[in-house]
Amino acid sequence: MAKSKIALVTTGGTIGSKGKNSLDTFDYGANGERYGPTDLLKLFPEAAAAADVTPVDFGRISSSAIGPETWLELLAKVEEVAKDHDGIVVTHGTASLEETAYFLHLTHKSLKTVAVIGAQRPSSGFATDGGINLRNGLQVAGALECRGMGVLTLLNNEIQSAREVTKTSTYRLQTFHAPDMGILGHVDPDDRISIYRKPTRRHAPDTEFDVAGQDSLPRVDIVYSYAGATGDHVTASIHGGAEAIVMATMAPGTPAPAQKEALQEANEKRIPVIFSCRAGSGRVLDRSEYYKQGWVNADNLNPQKARILTMLALTVSKETDELRRIFATY
Repeated sequence: MAKSKIALVTTGGTIGSKGKNSLDTFDYGANGERYGPTDLLKLFPEAAAAADVTPVDFGRISSSAIGPETWLELLAKVEEVAKDHDGIVVTHGTASLEETAYFLHLTHKSLKTVAVIGAQRPSSGFATDGGINLRNGLQVAGALECRGMGVLTLLNNEIQSAREVTKTSTYRLQTFHAPDMGILGHVDPDDRISIYRKPTRRHAPDTEFDVAGQDSLPRVDIVYSYAGATGDHVTASIHGGAEAIVMATMAPGTPAPAQKEALQEANEKRIPVIFSCRAGSGRVLDRSEYYKQGWVNADNLNPQKARILTMLALTVSKETDELRRIFATY
């Protein structure tokens, strides 16, 4: 059987980092050395053997430095290579991997699978997870049974949906989880890909968000709720130019009283307000008071995912009913 033709698009991050030695597994950034896609394929030849791989050196960027402009550039590159490949693997730092993956999950316009991978230990490190994640990602990106599920993440042998996955630990290998829903499937040591469920929320390529050719997205701020919080951060976002505000509310979905008061100015200026929750799992429900205010609940999206959907939703509409429809759909 012919091997799948896969584009390996590298963006940087831990998987592309080289430490001072094999035990340098946390301060490796200070070394200043990075691996490109060709380097990774040479470093992990058994992983490279899983597919016919085209190396694409997109960049060598810390994921904490990746934002909307980079997302748009990466989307353009993914769309370009999708034309003549069977699938795409994107390597990414784990700090913001879930955000880039979810953005692509909502904007990628091909049925071909995009698998976003990373590593918790640098590829030069003792017992690195980079090689196995690369091999698994290449397999999943080319597997027909994985098509039509949107963008997938592949770490620790687990296949997860970009909508649901989140990083839950700083350095542990088992850091990526989907708290409400769980994994989609596994890639096991016998190379079998086992899928147990598929996402049901709307996702790529069947989405209404067309941002091809754009070089920026609407500014959306996240404001964190905590005991005794003032309304200062809400006010700063309003006056700073935010086009919408996502509230990382206290569970089960309530901001501090001073924040709620400050949000009245957002209402007056027709700045949409989205209620997510800092708890990390569970839906935010429509309380009658908040519904009347026109505030929109983020369903079970965490604040950083709610921000991304809001940014894209604003390219379609700022109307409350439309925003509610979008959050109920995606």
